[in-house]
Amino acid sequence: MRPAEQSDVEAIAELRAVVMRPDLERLGRYDEHRVRQRLRDGFSPRHTSIITTNGTFAGSVTLRPSDDAHWLEHFYLAPEVQGRGLGSAVLRTLLTRTDTTGDPVRLNVLQGSPARRLYERHGFVIETQDPVDIFMLRLPS
Repeated sequence: MRPAEQSDVEAIAELRAVVMRPDLERLGRYDEHRVRQRLRDGFSPRHTSIITTNGTFAGSVTLRPSDDAHWLEHFYLAPEVQGRGLGSAVLRTLLTRTDTTGDPVRLNVLQGSPARRLYERHGFVIETQDPVDIFMLRLPS
């Protein structure tokens, strides 16, 4: 992983559109423009890391501090690297940091997303949910 730069925003926005499309379409919420613009509007290079494999862009993850927890956001992996343990390795690295500082971690995942299983394997539990989103929490171990 390397720190993100402002110039990474378009690559991340494009990856977001690709990986979120199936879930957003299933939920009837896919919008070609909005899926990219929401990333652009909330992009914080200061808290974002770029994930690379063999020197190639493979994804991104944001760990944004808030008053009572860190928010895990914009965790996207290119489809060709999914299912190989990379997401678990990235998540373990980030959670080791938050465990060291004693901080809980929150996230939201779309209803029906296969990413939910990854988060549950790493100790996240459902806090609340609505018809679109599941909000999850992981306390420090």
